[in-house]
Amino acid sequence: MNFTQWKNQANYFSYKKHQIAFWEGGEGPTLLLIHGFPTSSWDWHKTWDELTKKFRVIAPDMIGFGYSDKPKDYTYTITDQARLHEAFVAHLGVKEAHMLVHDYGVSVAQEMLAAFSERGDNGFQILSCCFLNGGLFPELHRARLIQKILNSPMGAFFNRFVSKGSLRRSFHNVYGEKKATEEEINQFFELCQYNEGTKITHKLIKYINDRRANGRRWKKAIVEASVPIKIINGPMDPVSGRHLATYCQEILPNPDITILEGVGHYPHDEAPERVLVAYFEFCNNKIQGIEA
Repeated sequence: MNFTQWKNQANYFSYKKHQIAFWEGGEGPTLLLIHGFPTSSWDWHKTWDELTKKFRVIAPDMIGFGYSDKPKDYTYTITDQARLHEAFVAHLGVKEAHMLVHDYGVSVAQEMLAAFSERGDNGFQILSCCFLNGGLFPELHRARLIQKILNSPMGAFFNRFVSKGSLRRSFHNVYGEKKATEEEINQFFELCQYNEGTKITHKLIKYINDRRANGRRWKKAIVEASVPIKIINGPMDPVSGRHLATYCQEILPNPDITILEGVGHYPHDEAPERVLVAYFEFCNNKIQGIEA
């Protein structure tokens, strides 16, 4: 699916009177994809065709991202994004789902797992969760300088300097051996800029504070998870790379970790085939009823 087709195939539902874009395809068990910051569900396009051969795949652009609404007078939090996903699955009538998540989406999934554990059966069941690179544990998160600046009291001022060039530099620094092409950078930036999204980057980045505030609770949700957990890690990622995988190996009771050598922060964009192999092996070994 090319970039234009992706946009044209978007569906929409309403969350707090805002329009949220989403995509769905395939048949079988439901797989919920949750994207990262500062991009969108387009991040998954290189894995989409193969995933939809095995699953009914659903993927929203969170509020403030991609082709969804990006209100300027809105308080963006990880907890609210988790509630958005709960509203999303309810809108589709989904009662249970597996989750494949990345970056910012890692924290959203942790909040959903924590809430699922605390509330018990509330009409939606998480069946498994696979984490790509992201800040699972705030004590290990190595924020980039631009992230620190945008998250500071001066964030609103420096937000005006967010540009295609700054995005290109950031992606170059967090990718591994295979860098994003200029065409890919153009696509990522178009999605960031859509609906004047670059004007709210300093609001979206407050997720760093959410991670700190919820660190213990979200850590418990992973360590004590009652569902199968998988980690797929690009070790060349300076933000959440090999050091995160090593820590997960030490603290998770039954660690299932795949390290993709040569890969950085965006495994599903840098090495989609290797991500699919690792994920389907996890499905075959740990998830009953799925032959991937």
